[in-house]
Amino acid sequence: MVQIVLLWLYHGCRPLLIMPSSSPFFWKSGSGTATMAIMTSSGKDEYLMDIALAYAAQAAALGEVPVGAVLVHKDGSLLAGAGNCCIQANDPTGHAEIRTLRLAAEKIGNYRLPGTTLYVTLEPCPMCATALLLARVERIVFGATDTKSGGIQSVYRIGSDGCLNHRFLITGGMRAEECGSILKEFFRRRR
Repeated sequence: MVQIVLLWLYHGCRPLLIMPSSSPFFWKSGSGTATMAIMTSSGKDEYLMDIALAYAAQAAALGEVPVGAVLVHKDGSLLAGAGNCCIQANDPTGHAEIRTLRLAAEKIGNYRLPGTTLYVTLEPCPMCATALLLARVERIVFGATDTKSGGIQSVYRIGSDGCLNHRFLITGGMRAEECGSILKEFFRRRR
């Protein structure tokens, strides 16, 4: 397991993520970009899922369902990341994936996000899967499956069923046990 030290600055549900310079990412103040150091594909996936898990923990701390997401460009730049924020923002579309897509699109000035990979702690729902498809995300890496409303593998196969004009690569089960346990613990506490 990769250890991550994060400093969170809150502005409502819009966190600013700052990482230490010793991490495989570093924050360039002013430019607003983070650059990926060279590492193996599986190591990079693990590290980025750690960041998504940190966003999920932030969401849980706000009383939100603990789902986190991070979007990375193929050049290694970290475009955006967010946790769920439906309750705090009174927004039924405030899922981590949608919020991450909005932040990334705003950052680059385009609603299309080709050449990107989304790391998310829970399999995207149909709403999020469709948004990812419309944004032209290239790859989705998710942790826990969603057997009740999974939009890309468990229940529906949006983005891989051949019914629409875009497909994405899917890697499921990345850190599934850890991603699932944070959700189970959150709902156990709420009961």
